[in-house]
Amino acid sequence: MMSLFFLILSIVAEIPKGKVATYGQIASLAGRDNNSRLVGKVLSMSEFFGEYPCHRVVNYKGRIAPNFKRQRELLLSEGVEFKDEIHVD
Repeated sequence: MMSLFFLILSIVAEIPKGKVATYGQIASLAGRDNNSRLVGKVLSMSEFFGEYPCHRVVNYKGRIAPNFKRQRELLLSEGVEFKDEIHVD
C-alpha cells in the first residue's frame, strides 16, 4: 500500500506548472482506474511526505477542492484560467 501512496505522489509531482489533472486521471495512471477517492485521501496526507503540487489536482468537472482555501490562488498564480469561481477552464 505504501508503494501505491508514493506512486500517486510521484504522478502528481509530474504535473507541469499551469496545468491540472483530475483525481481520476491520476488513479488511472497509477493502475487504479476506479479509485479517484484514494487519490484524494493520499493527497490529503501528502504534506507529511514533502512538498507536492497537490493544488494542480481537480475533480472530473474541473472543480477545485472545497476545503483547500489557497488552491484557486495557487492555480491563478501559475496561469490556470477559471470558468467561474470554482471551476478551471
